[in-house]
Amino acid sequence: MLKYIPVIASIIFIFGCSSQKQIIKSNSEADQQGNKITRKLKDEALSHFIDGSVDEAKEDFAAAILEYQDALSIDPKPGIYYALGKNYLYLNKLPLALANAKKAVELDSSEVEYYNLLSDVYVTANEFDSAAVVLNKIISLDSSDVGSYYRLARIYENQKPLKAIETYNKITSIIGPDWSVLIHVAELHASLGDYKDAAASIKTLLTLDPSNTSLEKLLSEYYLKANMYDDAMKTINDVITSVPDDSDARERKAQIYIAMNKWKDAASEYSFILSQPKVSLDQKIRIGASYFNRSLSDSTLLPVAKRIFETIDKDTANWQVKMYLGAIAINEKNDSAAINNFKEATSLANWNVEAWVRLGGLYFDNHKYEESVKVMSEAIKSFPEDFRVNLILGLALSQSGKSADAETYLKKAVELDSTDVNALSAYGYTLSQLKQNDEAVIYLNKALAISPNDINLLGTLGLIYDTEQKWRECDSIYNKALAIDSSNALINNNYAYSLSERGINLDEALRMSQIALKAEPNNSAYLDTMGWIYFKLGKYSEAEEYVQKSLKIGGDKSDELEHLGDIEFKLGNKDKAKEIWQKAYDLDKSNLKLKSKIEKGEL
Repeated sequence: MLKYIPVIASIIFIFGCSSQKQIIKSNSEADQQGNKITRKLKDEALSHFIDGSVDEAKEDFAAAILEYQDALSIDPKPGIYYALGKNYLYLNKLPLALANAKKAVELDSSEVEYYNLLSDVYVTANEFDSAAVVLNKIISLDSSDVGSYYRLARIYENQKPLKAIETYNKITSIIGPDWSVLIHVAELHASLGDYKDAAASIKTLLTLDPSNTSLEKLLSEYYLKANMYDDAMKTINDVITSVPDDSDARERKAQIYIAMNKWKDAASEYSFILSQPKVSLDQKIRIGASYFNRSLSDSTLLPVAKRIFETIDKDTANWQVKMYLGAIAINEKNDSAAINNFKEATSLANWNVEAWVRLGGLYFDNHKYEESVKVMSEAIKSFPEDFRVNLILGLALSQSGKSADAETYLKKAVELDSTDVNALSAYGYTLSQLKQNDEAVIYLNKALAISPNDINLLGTLGLIYDTEQKWRECDSIYNKALAIDSSNALINNNYAYSLSERGINLDEALRMSQIALKAEPNNSAYLDTMGWIYFKLGKYSEAEEYVQKSLKIGGDKSDELEHLGDIEFKLGNKDKAKEIWQKAYDLDKSNLKLKSKIEKGEL
């Protein structure tokens, strides 16, 4: 009997008794209308409908459709269109489902169930705007229909989150605080970055379940993201008071301290976590790594990182721990300890190049080039054919001013991957530093063929052409770079300096130099360029001001000192000029032109 309850219900719905809508008219009405279907035909239609309902209950939807079609041909009632639409939807025949659902609504626009079917068809067809229109119609018929509000909110979630929140709030106004509603509202606020409102929803949820520590942790997380540190700390402390050994809560508290830039306070929480036997090794290493990474910019935290990794090292022999201890030893200038730890890391995981790449890359990204060289020099012994090891080592050596050493590894990197723009450009730049400009141009052009709008590549190539005094090519490259990025400070400065050296287009050079200095007003090289342009324009007092400022910021450099000497000479301070020239020559004794100025005592 239970099996057929849905069938009987649907029959009552279509051919309902006096307590429902009258779908089949009375005999007297039929008589009044003349040529209406006879009672026999009505019985036949009902028979087909019942058979269709039985087939539907058996999930034989195709057979049900045939029976419903026969019923419809005799007695075209909206309920039969509804039944047809429903079964077409079961078979995912959406156009037919849509046509029948629409027809049911057209014949009876007051029946909510017909609208529900129509909205289901639209949702299945991913026509969410149309589904939303239908659901809003249902709500207009019955403003207390919570189910329709809920379905409408779910539709709005992806495309219209604010309307979804508004709809969920309407549900709350009808039924009061509800777990599933409030959690959706919190998630939507969080997805919009409204963490304060998300926290408010979670706080309401806690009134329904005040002892739920998972909710309290989520609340502290939202407070943290909303920069409400005091509320976040109070909430997570409540969790820790209830469950003192909760390592996850302790770590969340540490993260709140870190957000407040109280790393040392966070360390006490992490120390507790490290002492717990159930804490995984990966979690412990992650904690130590966060302190090591931070120590690269705050050296006061290096002892904390060291203490963490030494604590971990007592319980396990792990290559990652040895790697970090080696890195810490480098920062402490303890090369022997560093090498010993790196060797142990290699013996524990001689197959793993990732750690070396990650560590060397981390140093490089933080502009600690000497440290990067030390790490990758160890790595290259075990992985001489690894592209990344060669590249990072070459880049670090190049940035350390060791171009001859860098050339070997960058060449190898290019041989291992001739399509990598970073390798090609770094190798080209290093070759230019070694005065191998023809070779440098070849590799830089290969890189530009892969990345034609790379400003840094164009800038390097422009410098080479400038050194070679290939002015046409130089101007062409710089103009191409400026067409891509007219405000690039380095390109503007270098092109301006090139023009000033040639003594041409000085007004344009001045304009470009101003762009560069606006971007980086304390860049010593840019200040020197501006000074040299003023020198070429004959404005010696302005030139002196900029070059002196350049030397004050950047320290003594041969080229800038030579410029200052030339300016002093033009200002009539010949003895002072000669003294400055000598200082410049002491820094670069390969400058024969400078030597001549000193000997002659004049420009």
